[in-house]
Amino acid sequence: MIIEIFATKDDMARAAAKKAAEMLRAALAAKDRARFIAATGASQFEFLEHLSAAPGIDWGRTVMFHLDEYVGLPETHPASFRKYLRERLIEKVHPGEVDLIQGDAADPHAESARVGELISQAPVDVAFVGIGENGHLAFNDPPADFDTNAPYIVVDLDEACRGQQVGEGWFSSLDEVPKQAISMSIAQIMKAEHVICTVPDVRKAEAVRDCLGPDAPVSNLHPASILKNHARVFVYLDAQAASLLEEQ
Repeated sequence: MIIEIFATKDDMARAAAKKAAEMLRAALAAKDRARFIAATGASQFEFLEHLSAAPGIDWGRTVMFHLDEYVGLPETHPASFRKYLRERLIEKVHPGEVDLIQGDAADPHAESARVGELISQAPVDVAFVGIGENGHLAFNDPPADFDTNAPYIVVDLDEACRGQQVGEGWFSSLDEVPKQAISMSIAQIMKAEHVICTVPDVRKAEAVRDCLGPDAPVSNLHPASILKNHARVFVYLDAQAASLLEEQ
């Protein structure tokens, strides 16, 4: 794991996007198509802005998946991750293939199986991820399932996770936040050839310390700690998110 710390959120996002663009260009130089996983949430705003402006990426030869979507939420809802990705990435760069999770599908378990079959057809070159305030990776809240091999699973969202969504302004109250989501599993994230993890803001500092600190154990109580077991992870932090690392 390589961890880099930057003075500002924008510097962090710019560096992460540069690395992401390098990885996509390298994958496209080596084969016909590059497959990638996109993350959402407030932590990804600047990263996606810089990535969408990066030169030299033949986006038409890319295949995009995303990490998660709320169960029962239509794409028209302001908090929908499909809406988020369409506005902040898809409509800007136009990937050749986009495989979105239909969170409002009649059967979320069948929908999980559908997108799971699609992502299993070939290796993923790079996954873009963040870390939640509770240490979650995608919507795998603690204690996360480190054992399932299913690519996507239906998960229950804990109160800390749901509270973060209110705090970021996606919902006006906790009662409005769905209690379940379709999430990419830990095992599927770990199958990506490379992982770029972008984490800004002081509200993530405890999660960064508990998941990525030098003495932090790998534990499903701190789900993002599993990234320590991946051979090619690049972590980008701003100074605020990294502020508690020195405690260890």
